[in-house]
Amino acid sequence: MGDADGSYEFSSLDAFVGRLREGHDLVMGNRFRGEIQRGAMPFLNRYVGNPVLSGVGRLLFRSGIGDFHCGLRGFRREAIRELELVAPGMEFASEMIVRATLAGLRVTEVATTLSPDGRSRRPHLRPLRDGLRHLWVMLLLSPRWLFLYPGLTLMTAGLVVALWLLPGARAVGALTLDVNTLVFACAALVLGAQAAGFSVLARVYACRVGLFGPDPRQALVERAFSVPLLGASGLILAVGGLAGAAYAVDFWGQASFGPLDPTESLRIVAPSAAAMILGLQLLLLSFFLGLLELGLPSTGGSRPRELPR
Repeated sequence: MGDADGSYEFSSLDAFVGRLREGHDLVMGNRFRGEIQRGAMPFLNRYVGNPVLSGVGRLLFRSGIGDFHCGLRGFRREAIRELELVAPGMEFASEMIVRATLAGLRVTEVATTLSPDGRSRRPHLRPLRDGLRHLWVMLLLSPRWLFLYPGLTLMTAGLVVALWLLPGARAVGALTLDVNTLVFACAALVLGAQAAGFSVLARVYACRVGLFGPDPRQALVERAFSVPLLGASGLILAVGGLAGAAYAVDFWGQASFGPLDPTESLRIVAPSAAAMILGLQLLLLSFFLGLLELGLPSTGGSRPRELPR
């Protein structure tokens, strides 16, 4: 399969055919290992767009492919059809490599030459738009990098800052951090936990439908954080948050339900509200994981493998 614009030499495909005959399922061309003739690729595409996106793909999926967007590639028809690729635009090029890698197909690359195209019209490629779509597809197929790692980072930062500010205001140089920062820290804690929880749901669902293969670490996490444990933890947090809310009402009552000093009241209200929200999130997470454990049938492709870390 290749771009029909005259930029690839279809009479020089021996290297592709040879790798397919060796048993590879997908053989990618690599223009950077071969030759990019003068005027064949715009400067930004050659030195920024393609190298960066291909580097992201290698990082997220442990792929050895150096040119994710080469328009010349060979593959076994049956193997690629089993992947059930769905990308509607230029990002199809990245989806093919990523899904083939996740499915455990044998993927390799050979050097190829890119020549100036022979089109009489402007190319369909829109570098910024299509580059972002390639990146989005790769992130969607790697829920740890899209949700888990950012979520854990945000959650940890929010928890540390919230605990640091609970006793009272803190001075950082000329700045004084107080209850306003505490509120944002609690919000970061909640948002981070929500992102991390969504990553778990996405990963479990993807395993159930066969998009990703068995992952020993995922199995360990599922055993350590079982549905009953998540539900019990959520219940404890929610009850703790309600107890904090009751204490806040009592604190307000001591002031005859009049105006309160926010530097005191928010140190009770903000963490109590965060605990109630986190508790409800954990309860919902445990409920949905329980639904997935009821036995969603596997519908994925062939030979799935462990999700790269």
